[in-house]
Amino acid sequence: MNINFKPIIIAMTMLTASALSTAAQSLWSEALQWTLGRQWSNGFNALPDMCVNLMEFQSQYEKNQAQWDTMFQWLATHDLTTMPAGKHPIEGTSMVVSIEDTKNQPLEKRKSESHYNHIDFQYVVKGTEGFGLLDHASSTPNCEWKPDVIHYDYDAQKAMIVDSTPERFFLFFPSDWHIAKIAPANGCEDIRVVVVKLDYIE
Repeated sequence: MNINFKPIIIAMTMLTASALSTAAQSLWSEALQWTLGRQWSNGFNALPDMCVNLMEFQSQYEKNQAQWDTMFQWLATHDLTTMPAGKHPIEGTSMVVSIEDTKNQPLEKRKSESHYNHIDFQYVVKGTEGFGLLDHASSTPNCEWKPDVIHYDYDAQKAMIVDSTPERFFLFFPSDWHIAKIAPANGCEDIRVVVVKLDYIE
């Protein structure tokens, strides 16, 4: 898969530069260059979506490189489009790759969530999946942690909905309150998704 980096760089720059301090811009620029350098990828072709916190990605990768390398290498060496749906343990690790053939649904039918001890790697292999990113100021937890997931009441008008396609993946860190499998504007219903939970390192 040949990926054109230029529009990704332009989009990321426009979205982030004006909102960051000079020091933060420097850290973000370093993380962007690290991401585009792709030494983390281990042959996996997709890039993180422009909504992914690249500074957190770089930080977590460097704190736990063996786990990230193992995951990306596994994803790069398996045919995610044809292998059976289900849970696939990654040998020698505690990680499990969940492959699911499922459907998008209207926003009001989907649950919000975040995790305390884990990072959600989410990648759509077929179709277009909608993700919702919650506004923290207008969202509140509506349950207790069970055991590493919590759900939220939120203002749908303030949630940012982003489409995901096979060219890019999403990483949801503990501060990323999110919703998956939202029906996108193009009407796509049937999707194949890959989910892996990685350890979050303080």
